Amino acid sequence: MGMTITQKILAKHAGKDYVEPGELINCKVDVVLGNDVTSPVAIAEFEKLGVEKVFDRDRIMLVPDHFTPNKDIKSAEQCKIVREFARKHGITNYFEIGKMGIEHCLLPEQGLVLPGDVVIGADSHTCTYGALGAFATGVGSTDMAAAMATGEAWFKVPETIKFVYYGKLPEWVSGKDLILHTIGDIGVDGARYMAMEFTGEVIRNLSMDNRFTMANMAIEAGGKNGIIEPDEITLSYVKGRAKRDFVLYKSDEDAPYFEIREYDVSKLEPLVAFPHLPENVRPVSEATHVLIDQVVIGSCTNGRIEDLEIAARIMQGKKVHPEVRVIIIPGTQEIYLEAMKRGYIQIFIEAGAAVSTPTCGPCLGGHMGILAKGEKALATTNRNFVGRMGHPESEVYLASPAVAAASALKGRITPPWEV
Repeated sequence: MGMTITQKILAKHAGKDYVEPGELINCKVDVVLGNDVTSPVAIAEFEKLGVEKVFDRDRIMLVPDHFTPNKDIKSAEQCKIVREFARKHGITNYFEIGKMGIEHCLLPEQGLVLPGDVVIGADSHTCTYGALGAFATGVGSTDMAAAMATGEAWFKVPETIKFVYYGKLPEWVSGKDLILHTIGDIGVDGARYMAMEFTGEVIRNLSMDNRFTMANMAIEAGGKNGIIEPDEITLSYVKGRAKRDFVLYKSDEDAPYFEIREYDVSKLEPLVAFPHLPENVRPVSEATHVLIDQVVIGSCTNGRIEDLEIAARIMQGKKVHPEVRVIIIPGTQEIYLEAMKRGYIQIFIEAGAAVSTPTCGPCLGGHMGILAKGEKALATTNRNFVGRMGHPESEVYLASPAVAAASALKGRITPPWEV
């Protein structure tokens, strides 16, 4: 019997010719990732193991991004723990202020995660790297600690749901809308501990930035990982970035799938996820009654250059609604610099938006945009749970950069074609 791309990657890293769904395996990992929230716990567990050295100082990535620049004493102490561990063990890939970025934007940009990799990260959105054709998944801090010591992790081989997207993608509809549509269809637990394989003509024509967005939100459907077979678009992105060799995998024609779902996207319009779950999806035309207090454009979901380009195109020469706070956060320093070169930052500031250094910040209710009681935010982030961005009686609506930019100008959720 054939194997899916996920099975093939796991089999290779487990030293097996074949693995089947449900099988428990031990795999060698290519990358172990941690941030300023999860790494301190992993470091404490690592120290308990009594191991003198990490398994490979080049394969561990430490990126303080959630509460940086440090918002308070506690976050400063957390970052200090990570910084000192990186120095002690000579961690090659340690990224802090000045050269840092939001981890899931930064690692692909730097060529540190590659097609065919097994990547684990103590952050649930590690699944982002599946856009490159890697098996990437979030783990707990204790699993991160064990992997830093041994270079290995255990998995139950997931079953795979295949999602096939066909038809012509309408104007203003993006990867964010495709994944919101998918989550709206199957629910937040519809792919629980399964691989979500995104394919079809629409995906083959989708840019890398949009592919990253889709894979990023696989976890919002309960997915173990999201994955897209690498192609010429993938190779064009990876070429010149890759820090090491990589292997391309693709699913066999007779690969076993738990389910195959097909979507005709030709009549899809931009979508909005209403509070308090990413599955509460409605077309933007049915959301125009919602007045908003804040707009956030950024995050590991939509903080890349194409996201900023779309927002700048909509906001150019216009002004932010006087009753709306608009915060724009480039995903990395390189993205920030490229946005400056292209004039996007000037467009945002002249429109009345605030532009932040790269940080996860408001996405998890950390800093740089916390909501008060009763406030409503439209964000390009990935989660809108109760209290996600601040007060438990605030509300978060999720949408694409196009919808976010248009809404920033109007003061209510607005389709991009109305501005």
